[in-house]
Amino acid sequence: MTRKLLLGIAALLSVATSHASEKGDTITLLRPVTSAYMIGAGSSHLADTYLSPLKYSGWHVDFHYERMQAMKFNPERWVMQMRTGVQADKAMSPAQNSYLWYWGLDFSWGMMHRWKLPCNITLAAGGNVMLDAGVIYNKRNSNNPCAAKAALTLGVTGYAAWNLKLGRLPITLRYQPEMPVIGAFFSPDYGELYYEIYLGNHSGLAHCAWWGNHLRYDHQLTADLHLGSTSLRIGYSGSILSTKVNHLVTHIFTHAAVVGISGEWISLNPRKTISQHAKTISALY
Repeated sequence: MTRKLLLGIAALLSVATSHASEKGDTITLLRPVTSAYMIGAGSSHLADTYLSPLKYSGWHVDFHYERMQAMKFNPERWVMQMRTGVQADKAMSPAQNSYLWYWGLDFSWGMMHRWKLPCNITLAAGGNVMLDAGVIYNKRNSNNPCAAKAALTLGVTGYAAWNLKLGRLPITLRYQPEMPVIGAFFSPDYGELYYEIYLGNHSGLAHCAWWGNHLRYDHQLTADLHLGSTSLRIGYSGSILSTKVNHLVTHIFTHAAVVGISGEWISLNPRKTISQHAKTISALY
């Protein structure tokens, strides 16, 4: 009798352990990182009354890196996005006798809540923090050859994505806008020399950014052509930046065709094995 009782207890423990193991396997989640490297080229339109009253037009090039990943606390609903990039613009005056250079860099990090809709459509909305800095250079100016630009803002962002097939080729179409709402940006006073700032005149350099004096809108439309483990990204990106403060007006408008590569990768611990019940949650695809 005792032997049968012990065998029964052992069988129950074996079933419970097996069930717990299977239950633990079902909640194993894999969150691959979606990375993209993109190059853009197109047109640029610059104006800065600190340097010149004229409007300049020319060319624009940029390089951007994007990283997306489902969040750990609620991966099916929340995603993280990080973007960073550099750009260079050269624009000529209407008379073609002078030009402006613009060099800039930007960084943004944000979180978005997403909703899965029918027909493989995903909508997402959230917020981000953006840091951008740059300088506009006018070679013909002697006293004021440069105008520095810097801003730290909080804004809104989101995207609409559609996964479809063109024949046998899987494609992901995505449109994403982002727009700062509030923050702070740098601007000297009208006619103020940077040498005066260097000597200690720091009053009135930082300004509260809102849509009345600092309007920016960035957006991109891309198509990811999934060619196996690596995808070819093609599309369009545009940026509008307009500031007006201290009787100074700045416009930086760009339009660019985009080409790049994207893909997903997972960082694994070689000491741990992946369960056959693991679930992969992609940030975009």
